[in-house]
Amino acid sequence: MRALSLLGAMALLFAMVLGACSSPTRSSRSFQSEDWKEFQGTWTAVGSRNTMLLEGNHSAAISNFEGSIVLVGPSRPGVGFRADAIVFSDSMTGLVGRAVWTDDKDDKVFSELHGEGTAAHNKITGTIVGGTGRYAGATGSYEFSWQFVLQNEDGSVQGQSAGLNGRVRVGPPDSAGTHL
Repeated sequence: MRALSLLGAMALLFAMVLGACSSPTRSSRSFQSEDWKEFQGTWTAVGSRNTMLLEGNHSAAISNFEGSIVLVGPSRPGVGFRADAIVFSDSMTGLVGRAVWTDDKDDKVFSELHGEGTAAHNKITGTIVGGTGRYAGATGSYEFSWQFVLQNEDGSVQGQSAGLNGRVRVGPPDSAGTHL
């Protein structure tokens, strides 16, 4: 069963990467700082989770994820990003975390994660709070639900987003005069 889940996740990731590689190239026009860039996509990641069982069905966990984000849409800020996240989740109070998306030029987008984090209410929101390089001064938000594809007893986890969508706007251009 786990092998099938792993194969399914790998097939999905391969299809997303293949689709991103075959999509038409975007216009190279320079975007002004007031332009909002809307995007949709998929975040896939592997990592580890350390869970503490508390009274009753209550639990708390610290998770560390590494993976990739593939974005689609005509105004997306980029096609793909390496994505790292650290999350603290509590089955009673929800989750908080931080994420860093890094593009192929090593420019970064920083965000804060918040969510209800329960199986019944799995909506996670990200608030974009800045970046480096062409994402300096970035603001915006995104949302998604998280689905675990594989969970091992040793704390190894693998998962993917469902319904990832959002928008981002960049502040004044950096010293090189570049925009998104």
